[in-house]
Amino acid sequence: MIVGVIPARFASTRLMGKPLAKIGGKPMIQHTYENAFKSKFLERLIIATDDEKICEAARNFGAEVMLTPKDINTGSDRIAYVVEKIPSADIIVNIQGDEPFIKSIMIDQAIQPLLFEKSVKVSTLAKKIDSLEDLKSNSIPKVVFDYSNYALYFSRSIIPFMRDAKSKADFLNRGDFYKHIGLYVYRRDELFYFTKQKPTDLEKAEKLEQLRFLEHGIKIKVVVTEHENLAVDTPEDLERARLYYEKLLKGIDND
Repeated sequence: MIVGVIPARFASTRLMGKPLAKIGGKPMIQHTYENAFKSKFLERLIIATDDEKICEAARNFGAEVMLTPKDINTGSDRIAYVVEKIPSADIIVNIQGDEPFIKSIMIDQAIQPLLFEKSVKVSTLAKKIDSLEDLKSNSIPKVVFDYSNYALYFSRSIIPFMRDAKSKADFLNRGDFYKHIGLYVYRRDELFYFTKQKPTDLEKAEKLEQLRFLEHGIKIKVVVTEHENLAVDTPEDLERARLYYEKLLKGIDND
């Protein structure tokens, strides 16, 4: 069974109560759920939260929701808690609750490698960077991958480094750069292996948990998507999301 889980934590340091923040009259978590629900491959979709208010909101818009302990610190651990109670879940999709405009096709693109290649244990998404602002931003993780599309490294720095470039602006003229989109698909064993390991050295240095897989020798298949995402981490991001939603309602989509 392919199960999607949307971890939704109430206490965000930069935007308290983020999953319930309204975008166009709906809580953000509802946008995420409704978009993910359109996936062709997901057989079950669950919101995993530590908060009763989020539970109530989710039930009100018809979502399946599971209340998880408050002492669970990460989204991955919250997902593992849910999946442990679903023995039939063999492919698990980690869908970020703070990406209200995630497209179902992106979820399906990430799932496909695990359906058709038994050797693939974990997959994720990347999109080509086309702006200098995104390239320079430390809040946007970058990824480099090999000729078989397996991740070599993730970093908040610019990778690869273009030694012969005359400036940062010249980087984009000399190579292709990809930003990582934090949607993950795991096989069951890899999810539980991951959550049982302590944070690794590179993971702690970069503050990127996906490096834990690489440091333990677990390969990550990178699927390149043409579709954009919009993550909400700050009040400024929330305002951008509200403006973007207004454009969607008017039939204007910049993707």
